[in-house]
Amino acid sequence: MTELIFGLHHLKAKHLARVDSQQLDFRQGAAKMSNRSVCRIHEDCELSGNAAENSSAKSILTIGNFDGVHQGHKVIIRALQQQAKLLHLPSCVMLFEPHPQEFFLQEKASARLMRLREKIKILKDLSVDRIVCLRFNKHLAGMSAETFVKEILVAKLGVRSLIVGDDFRFGKGRQGDFASLKKLGRQYGFEVHATPTVLFEGERIGSSRVRNALKEGDFSLAKQLLTRPFTLSGRVIQGDQRGRLLGFATANIALHRLVLPVSGVFMVRVHGLGEKPFNAVANCGRRPTVNGLKDLLEIHLLDFNTDIYGVCLEIEFLKKIREEKKFSSLEELKQQIEADVKWAKEVFKALYG
Repeated sequence: MTELIFGLHHLKAKHLARVDSQQLDFRQGAAKMSNRSVCRIHEDCELSGNAAENSSAKSILTIGNFDGVHQGHKVIIRALQQQAKLLHLPSCVMLFEPHPQEFFLQEKASARLMRLREKIKILKDLSVDRIVCLRFNKHLAGMSAETFVKEILVAKLGVRSLIVGDDFRFGKGRQGDFASLKKLGRQYGFEVHATPTVLFEGERIGSSRVRNALKEGDFSLAKQLLTRPFTLSGRVIQGDQRGRLLGFATANIALHRLVLPVSGVFMVRVHGLGEKPFNAVANCGRRPTVNGLKDLLEIHLLDFNTDIYGVCLEIEFLKKIREEKKFSSLEELKQQIEADVKWAKEVFKALYG
C-alpha cells in the first residue's frame, strides 16, 4: 500500500499516513483533505523526526512535478524501483504543490496535464511505495540547493540513492544541477543517478511536448507519449442552463484549474456513468459568444437525458472538431452546434458502430 504524505510534518514514522486518493479533494491546484483523512499540506516544510535515528524513514528518492506521468517519467519510476529493490528500501516520489512554475508565474504558467489527485492515482497504480508532497511556498522557493539537500533529503528523508532526469534543476533560482547534486551526494553520503532522455520518433518526451500535441489536437500523439488517452476529470455542477435553452442540454464539469491544456470543440467519450462510456461533444474554453469569463468544460451527451448533477466524470478526448469561435447570434451558435453534433454522430458510428 502506498504511503501518502502531505507536508513533511508527517515524516515521523508514527505519523506516516495511508490515505486513499479517492478521499482527496483539490481546489485550484492546491490540495485539501476530506474530513475522513488525516493529512494536510502544510504552509511550511519544517520537518519532524530525524532519518538518521529512524531507519524506516530511509528511502530511494526521485523528485519532480511528474505532470502527465508520461513515458519519460515512467523510465525514472522503473529505475527508482529497481534501485529500491536492490537496496531493500522503499521507493519514494517527491512532488510539489503547487508546481514551482505556478508559484512564480500564476496564470501565466503552463497548463497542467493533470490534477494532483490524478497524478497520485497513477503513481499508486505504478506501485510507488511512498509519495511525499511538499507545499511549494516562499520558504521552500528561497532555500539554497545545499540546504534543501541537507535539511530535507538527508536529515528528514534519509535518502540513500537519488534518481533524477538528466535536466534536473533545484534550489533557489534553480542554482542546483546534476553536477552539483553529485558533489552534494558525495559530501552527504548518498548516490546520485541520472536517467537518460527518452525519445519518441527522434524527439524528447516531456510534458511540454504533450501540451503541444494537445494544442494541435493531435490526441493520437498525446496518447503515445502518455501511454494512455488524454483525459480531464471533474464533478458535474449546476450551470446557467443556456445549453438547454439552445436545445442541447450540457453537463458542466468543475475542473478547478488555473489554465486548461485544451481549447475548442471536441469529440469525447464520457466514463463514469455505467460500465460503458457514452459518446459526447465537448466545448472547452471561455464561451466567447455569451461573454464567458472563465474556462469551462461543457459536454453534450449524445442520446442521453438523465440528471447527473454531482457525478464525477472522466472525459476522454478523441478528436478536435474545431476551434472555439464567437458567433454573431445565439441562433448562429445553435446552427453550428447542430452541425458539430451531426458530424460527431457520423464519426462515432464509423468508429464504434
